[in-house]
Amino acid sequence: MSAVFTYSEARQNLASLLDKAAAEGEVRIRRRDGRTFVVRLQEVTTSPLDVKGIDLDMSLDEILGYIQEGRRNNSHVG
Repeated sequence: MSAVFTYSEARQNLASLLDKAAAEGEVRIRRRDGRTFVVRLQEVTTSPLDVKGIDLDMSLDEILGYIQEGRRNNSHVG
């Protein structure tokens, strides 16, 4: 079961409330009028195509030259 905080507790201890939500999955904040709100950590989704780049220590012109050379060498294949 998730932890339940009053609105005042949540306002005074927001950082620890967020840490608790991250650790336990969610926390609940109950207002004086009885309404309850859920705070949970938002899952970060990344694309499998989002890969970290590498430094080739090459200029753009050098990279484009290698690409063009590869295309020339493979133009007679197939």
